[in-house]
Amino acid sequence: MTDREIIALCKKGDREAFNELILKYQNQVFNIAYGMLSNYEDASDAAQEVFIKIYRGIPSFREQASFTTWMYRICSNVCSDILRKRQRRGIHISIDSDEDENPTAHLPSDKPGPAEQLEQSERQRAVREAIGTLRSEYREIIVYCDIEQMSYEEAAKILRCPVGTVKSRLNRARNALRKKLSEKRELF
Repeated sequence: MTDREIIALCKKGDREAFNELILKYQNQVFNIAYGMLSNYEDASDAAQEVFIKIYRGIPSFREQASFTTWMYRICSNVCSDILRKRQRRGIHISIDSDEDENPTAHLPSDKPGPAEQLEQSERQRAVREAIGTLRSEYREIIVYCDIEQMSYEEAAKILRCPVGTVKSRLNRARNALRKKLSEKRELF
């Protein structure tokens, strides 16, 4: 079933169709929220809030943009609200904590040995930390274009800006990220 068909059913109040939307997009929404918030619990809360907003807003969804563009815009807004609340309260999430917030990170795998895993983990932590310190518009563009690998056009629709703005903002974001990571040369 296509998104358009599922949305038509959702507009008629079909809860099973809405559950299908959640199952289809929950991982993408969580990954974007986690990329922007750098915190497992906040990303989970944000993902739930995104789907609540979608549920409430789907009857008025006009389908002028694609469903995913609308959904990612809602996700960006929810994450931005959470980041603003953090700033007002002075709450800072430490990415350097010893306890990894991702419960699946402790599952056994076929990855290289412990030394290589530790090095890779340290690199990932350094990148997450550096992304977390970027200005919100830079963090957002890095998550969409580099982590989620969206096209410039998709990111432009979600961010409601011209493609040229996406390209220049992404270039500035990458330069800022490169500068922050250059301080940790031993990892790269």
